[in-house]
Amino acid sequence: MTAFVLVSGPFTGGWVWEETVRGLRAAGVEAYPVTLTGMGGRRDDAGSGTDLGTHVADLVRLVDGIATTDVVLVGHGYGLHPVLGAADRRPERVARIVALDTALPQDGEAAVRSVPDPEVRAWLADPAGPGADGGPVPPPARGGWPRWGSTEGVPAEALDRLERLAAPQPAGTLTRPLRLTGAASALPVTGVLCTGNGSSIDLVEMLVESGPPQFRALADARVCFLELATGHWPMLSAPGELAATLLRAAAGEGHRVKAPERAPEGSDERADGSADEPTDGTAGPRADGSVDERAHAAEVPTHLLPFLLDPPEAPRERRGRVDLHLPDADVLGGRPRPAVVFVHGGPIAPDRRPTPRDSPFFLGYGRYAASLGVVGVTVDHRLHGLADYPRAAEDLAEAVGLVRADPRVDGDRVALWFFSTGGLLAADWLAAPPPWLRCVAANYPAFAPLPGWGGVEARFRPVDVLGPESAAVPVVLTRAGREHPAFAATVQDFLDAAAENGVEVDLVDVPLGHHGFELTDPTDASRAAVERAMRSVLRRLRA
Repeated sequence: MTAFVLVSGPFTGGWVWEETVRGLRAAGVEAYPVTLTGMGGRRDDAGSGTDLGTHVADLVRLVDGIATTDVVLVGHGYGLHPVLGAADRRPERVARIVALDTALPQDGEAAVRSVPDPEVRAWLADPAGPGADGGPVPPPARGGWPRWGSTEGVPAEALDRLERLAAPQPAGTLTRPLRLTGAASALPVTGVLCTGNGSSIDLVEMLVESGPPQFRALADARVCFLELATGHWPMLSAPGELAATLLRAAAGEGHRVKAPERAPEGSDERADGSADEPTDGTAGPRADGSVDERAHAAEVPTHLLPFLLDPPEAPRERRGRVDLHLPDADVLGGRPRPAVVFVHGGPIAPDRRPTPRDSPFFLGYGRYAASLGVVGVTVDHRLHGLADYPRAAEDLAEAVGLVRADPRVDGDRVALWFFSTGGLLAADWLAAPPPWLRCVAANYPAFAPLPGWGGVEARFRPVDVLGPESAAVPVVLTRAGREHPAFAATVQDFLDAAAENGVEVDLVDVPLGHHGFELTDPTDASRAAVERAMRSVLRRLRA
């Protein structure tokens, strides 16, 4: 008989699974909702000594006491960390791992890396802070739960109960790294994606194709995915549907993602013929056309591939989170030059290396701008989670101030160029354009939070901020013809709002391009689009 072990996210215990447990048991399977040490009814066990190792040991003892070896371990949020730790220690007793609306952590990764609340991340990182000794992290204040995941669909009474019963989370459970030997690496994994929280199979496919190398593991034959049309807390918002989905997962059902092959240079289609699957474009460039390099591209993480153009190297100066790519001294000629500030998307993990400004993609854009006689500026803003947009906006404003104060920059001639989900950061600048902002550019942008991105503050909605004053700044918009529908919808809404408010938009279309066409489609058409967009920006800077 199948036995489900259900481990919930931070601040909660086995009580959150009550209705899902009833559904599972009614289907004739065993279900064990877990309250880990220090959580819920076991608050008396909490303390500085309770950490991830404690919770892994909790699950190992539970698994050892279950008669069947057909155990399905379900981890939700933080709960996936102890689930993987227990599976690594008892792989022979586990039939499957289910990651419930949660990314798979790697060996050596601490749960704090994926904590969505920036204030909690900073609190835990402060060596002099109250969490430094492993003390408890308080649960969210009333109304703060969306910072930890969408509460879409959760009834008011269930949300009241969540707030009432939430327990402090021992800090050591979030800061101690997960240690895996690889013993469970052959176990099948099912990812259950809650679309109301921004996850979907489409987005997984985007990450697999264009994201960092760890995402390639999601295309492994042992990994499959199911979707639930609800927020991050399906055990509260859709417990019956969750029970049915877990039964499907245990039966091995689900969608498997394939890692696409790279298309040969000049091709409009991928090597596997799938010309309509989009990818994420938060950072990362393309190959230079070499046949050998293109053949090797499938083995190289996309964000490390060369830029699709080949601009000459330019002097680069680093100032904190800002890099300045400077034109040749002869071009500068002692005269201040306009500047283009390139703004990456995200969220991007804080420990990702290289960071966006050191990736070939943004190095390429910065050098390309410098080669044309303007200062190219790249910024590592701190968009590490959906709740980080205010902090990323502060980083961008600080970077712009630094750039405009540089004597080599004409502070009255600056353009901001946004990429992908970095487009949300354009809202402040479009709402009240300063006189020195001569142009806003955007490549395959999101101009409103994507579905399920409830953790993004309402301020970051460019589609809603346009007004008559916005007409003072033109927009150069590069649009991918084969864009992901979620992005395309926000772009169309923006174009409609721009037309209503008299905002000039120069459209640069890449009809056969995908989201992140510089990454996925290194064609002559892609190069021409980049060159045309840059010419359009420079024309407005020099006007």
